Amino acid sequence: MSKKLLELSTGEQLPVGDWISISQADIDLFAKATNDHQWIHVDPDRCKKESPFATTIAHGYLTVTLMPNSLYQSIQPDPIYQSLLNYGVDKIRFIEPVRVNDRVRFVSTLIKTEQKASGKLFYFETTAEIEGRDKPAMKGIFLTLLVGAK
Repeated sequence: MSKKLLELSTGEQLPVGDWISISQADIDLFAKATNDHQWIHVDPDRCKKESPFATTIAHGYLTVTLMPNSLYQSIQPDPIYQSLLNYGVDKIRFIEPVRVNDRVRFVSTLIKTEQKASGKLFYFETTAEIEGRDKPAMKGIFLTLLVGAK
C-alpha cells in the first residue's frame, strides 16, 4: 500500500518495497553502462578462487540506482504536482556486499522536509536490506524534490 507524499510526517516509514533479485546479467549490464569491469564484479571463475566472497558482487552504485523505483512504488503520485525528481544522496555508506543472486529491498523513513523555491524537498533515510543477512548493503539519505509543491 503506497502513501501520499505530501501527507507524510517526519519519522514516518514508507511501505517496504518488494525484494529485487540481483543477477549476474544485471551486474554485467551495469558494468557495461558504467565501464567498471573490475573482476570482483564480472569474473565468476576468478572470484571463486580469489575473492573473499567466493562469488561476484554487485557494484555499490548498482544498489543505489535501484532505490528510486522502490520509492516510486511506495508513494502515490500527486495529481497536482506531477514532477518528482531525484535531488541527490547524502552520507551514503556501503556496508555489506551484495553477492550475485542476493535479493535486496529498501526501507525508507522521512527524516526531514525543506521548502525550496522550486518545490518541496524530502529527505529519506534509506537502508538497503539483504534477504537473510543481518547487515544491510547500504545506508544513505536520499533526496527527492516534488516540483512546484508548497
